[in-house]
Amino acid sequence: MTRHDCLNAASEALTERGSAYGDAAKNFERIAAIWSVVIGQPISTQQVALCMVGLKMARLVETPDHADSWIDLAGYAALGSEVGE
Repeated sequence: MTRHDCLNAASEALTERGSAYGDAAKNFERIAAIWSVVIGQPISTQQVALCMVGLKMARLVETPDHADSWIDLAGYAALGSEVGE
């Protein structure tokens, strides 16, 4: 997969998932609120994006050729740049 293929696939996935999950900023706010209660300290929307990127990175260590994880990683990075507070 080329870098352009990866980024195009990430863009398509963001559009599809936006339809399924709603506005990314609102979704990340909900995730941050839940994680804040679980962890017992405030979590920001950007931290949600960073943690999701970290999750994808951890999975890629096991299976570095798994294209979907690379696509998701690019998508979470893009969302992190967008949901900044």
